[in-house]
Amino acid sequence: MSAVDLVAALAVAERAARAGGEIVRDHLGRARDVRAKAPGDWVSEADLASEAAVRSVLEQEMPWPVLGEEAGGVVPDTGWLVDPLDGTANFLHRFDAVGVSVGLLVDGVPSVGVVYAPLLERCYAAATGRGATRNGEPIAVSDRPPEASILSTGMPFRRKASFPRYRRALTEAFTGFEDIRRVGAASLDLCWTAEGVFDGYFELHLGPWDVAAGAVIVREAGGVVTDWDGDPAGFLTSGDILAAPPANHERLLAIARTTA
Repeated sequence: MSAVDLVAALAVAERAARAGGEIVRDHLGRARDVRAKAPGDWVSEADLASEAAVRSVLEQEMPWPVLGEEAGGVVPDTGWLVDPLDGTANFLHRFDAVGVSVGLLVDGVPSVGVVYAPLLERCYAAATGRGATRNGEPIAVSDRPPEASILSTGMPFRRKASFPRYRRALTEAFTGFEDIRRVGAASLDLCWTAEGVFDGYFELHLGPWDVAAGAVIVREAGGVVTDWDGDPAGFLTSGDILAAPPANHERLLAIARTTA
């Protein structure tokens, strides 16, 4: 494929994420047509309307293939990955940790990422080689030592058969770091790791739309992102992700490998 203008793509991704975010904000407290896709995995009218708004911007301005969590598609070699409302359960409970995530793969590599948190008015953005920002200001991962580090995580509720492995990793992480939090929105877990609020993040079985944008943001903020085997590309297919500053990532990877 010919060279992609990442600066232009980043601007388009932000416009698309903000368009979806306006829908999410407008639907807060009045979501209708809520249904369960699977136990604990919800979709609402807000998810669907947000994805339509995001897709409209992308298809008008940079019409590459789109894989969205709700409308589907296939993982493109070069194209967009969209989560129109990450943290739907949070949204339905009026917990404002929700995000609209728009990522761009270029030749299979996450290269542009925007996560807009409409209820917090925070926009995280990054493109390969251009650093990461929050509301236009540069951000960077933390440099805390493990004993002072707080990690974020998410339980594998979609595949409960994986819980024994996850529990072993959780136990090791809880004893090896200061503490652990669970937010329930992978895109924001990654962004908060990128800006040093959290000192690392680990989870199993996410969708590629959950992590594509956030992975770019973490990497451009100085962090390392891999799957649980240390493969820097594998998290897009397995959904198993480790994201952290370099030293904490090394420790998390050692933990993950002992649980396999």
